[in-house]
Amino acid sequence: MSQWTKVIQARQDSGQNINEFCQTEGISRNAYFYWQRKLRGLACVELSKTQEAEIVPRRWVQFAAEPLQQAAGALDLEVNGCRITVTSGTNHDLLAKVCRTLRSL
Repeated sequence: MSQWTKVIQARQDSGQNINEFCQTEGISRNAYFYWQRKLRGLACVELSKTQEAEIVPRRWVQFAAEPLQQAAGALDLEVNGCRITVTSGTNHDLLAKVCRTLRSL
């Protein structure tokens, strides 16, 4: 499998798109995508083994370990590393746009 790791890396380093690279190297697109999928799956398994307790699924919120300093009546939200403080003076239209944008990530 390390051969295919090198092939996938070589394609990324080449700057070519997948079709061009496969044609130049004489590799079938199906084989390229098969091994890319296999290697990604193995990488995910390894990542989950090493960082199982630290991973926060996409679109989930992770709260800070220590309490944040807040103004009275403020709400702090953190999504995908983006922290938002909502107060009674927050513009509702702007907050709605931010929420729609975060939902699309």
